[in-house]
Amino acid sequence: MYEQRFDKFFEKEHEINYKPETMYQMLKNFASKHLNNIAYEFQGKKTKYSDLLNRIEIIAKALTAIGIRENDAVTICMPNCPQAIDTFYAINRIGAVANMIHPLSAQSEITFYLNISKSKAILTLDQFYEKVVDARRDCEHQVIILVAHISDELPFHLKYLYKIKAENKYAHLPNRSYSLVWKQFKLMGENYPLPLPKNEFKIDKCSVILYSGGTTGTTKGIMLSDLNFNALSKQAVKAMDVEINPDDSVLAAMPLFHGFGLGIGIHTCITNGVYCSLIPSFTIKSYGKTLLSKKPNFIAGVPTLFEAMLRTPGMEKANLSFLKGMYSGGDSLSIELKGKVDKFLKDHKSTIQICEGYGTTECVTASCLTPKNRYKEGSIGLPFSDTEFVICPVGETNHLDPNQEGEICISGPTVMLGYLDDEKETAEVLKIHENGKLYLHTGDLGYIDEEGFVYFKQRIKRMIITSGYNVYPSQIENVIDGHPKVQYSCVIGVKDPYKIQKVKAFCVLKPGIIPDDSIKNEIKEYCNKHIAKYACPKEIEFRDELPKTLVGKVAYRILEQEEEEKIAEYEATKAEVKSSNMKINKK
Repeated sequence: MYEQRFDKFFEKEHEINYKPETMYQMLKNFASKHLNNIAYEFQGKKTKYSDLLNRIEIIAKALTAIGIRENDAVTICMPNCPQAIDTFYAINRIGAVANMIHPLSAQSEITFYLNISKSKAILTLDQFYEKVVDARRDCEHQVIILVAHISDELPFHLKYLYKIKAENKYAHLPNRSYSLVWKQFKLMGENYPLPLPKNEFKIDKCSVILYSGGTTGTTKGIMLSDLNFNALSKQAVKAMDVEINPDDSVLAAMPLFHGFGLGIGIHTCITNGVYCSLIPSFTIKSYGKTLLSKKPNFIAGVPTLFEAMLRTPGMEKANLSFLKGMYSGGDSLSIELKGKVDKFLKDHKSTIQICEGYGTTECVTASCLTPKNRYKEGSIGLPFSDTEFVICPVGETNHLDPNQEGEICISGPTVMLGYLDDEKETAEVLKIHENGKLYLHTGDLGYIDEEGFVYFKQRIKRMIITSGYNVYPSQIENVIDGHPKVQYSCVIGVKDPYKIQKVKAFCVLKPGIIPDDSIKNEIKEYCNKHIAKYACPKEIEFRDELPKTLVGKVAYRILEQEEEEKIAEYEATKAEVKSSNMKINKK
């Protein structure tokens, strides 16, 4: 199926010419023509394409030296930093698989990711080392831990300050026989022979694993190919319709374990000559300062990032004329927020408008984008070149007419290979339609108008999106229900001005347990040990009982409605007070 599915994307009748090459080959082909251009910058320290190719080669040799071979998985558990970028392309250079995970993942989650991918090694930072060591204990196989120090990539003055600050914490790491410090690891590759890259291109080969909840809310490994990422690189640049200059840069704040951050923020930019300003993390206070100091030409992020920009101190008199493109994805950009951002851009001397993209991790990331010069209210734009959007009745494969609401389905060269070790759920979302094409059933409701503009309405499956991350309530409930003092729970997403949604948990405690703040803290601490930080409940409410449906299930929709009514009541009261104050002031 894969051979038939992908061969057609290398044929000439398509809008874009897709070359049969790996991600590393695509990068090398571009880099070899622009050796003196900047590939990426980290904390002020710039790396040229010539240096990047050398770094990739050394790490590829080192990976081979420790026994990594073609199709072996290597986990990258890192924020956006040079070691992570170099290793990602080095893994691809030798035909291995990059298993990308969140460094703030809980210990049990890291164990799961290592086991399902059968990773033979994991790269992490010193600050996450002990957690990775604990996660490794429960692995079903041996894993080599590669430990990097962020100070190795800092300019001299920052390196000195960091070493003073972190010397006592991390100087002794790594301290296990199965661990290698980054410098020692690279030395192993200095004189190690490396086979030449193979000429043939394996169409159905998994090269990257990203993680999402799939259709059921259970964590799934999404298998993505070189073609998926390379096609995205070409499609995205064409859809952006912007002239790229050699010194253009992007603020790479979206994490590389996220499809948006890796696919757009890194691979698309670095293979098209837009150098990446790598941002390992940011706060509301630091974001504006970073934006104004870096002066990037392009920004790609989730809506919360742009909302933060609007209320960042120091941005009042900012000149944003350096921006050539601003792209929002990972979550719905509300009409209200788009209007606020567009006004902010105009008021700060920028000639652009924010463009919204749509996609899923199952097609790497964006597969649809609003045109830069035409916006239709509520629309998420037009599909990328060689990508087809159709609307089907939920669970069916027949195509609906324009303006009819149904499930959004996507066909094109960025659609995933499938879910790792899960043929059943793969078959649920990858289906061949009557026209013979394979479509990804996204689990999202929407419609397409007569002009081909796509409109997203809501997610079919119950899911919370907070700061661009997918959070699945059933997983959080399973963890909370495991607390010895909790009878049962229900988790919902509550509207939040910054995160779009925040996670709220409703708990019924076991008989005899008195609800108080100490119990709340116990549950939060328990969650912190078993759930990624971004998915932990920000609010916990105790109830004697939770509303039920007729068949006895917890009626989470009633809880959602109650929270919406609270917010509406609060906003109405706030508006009434504001109106009263205005009348008093007039008098």
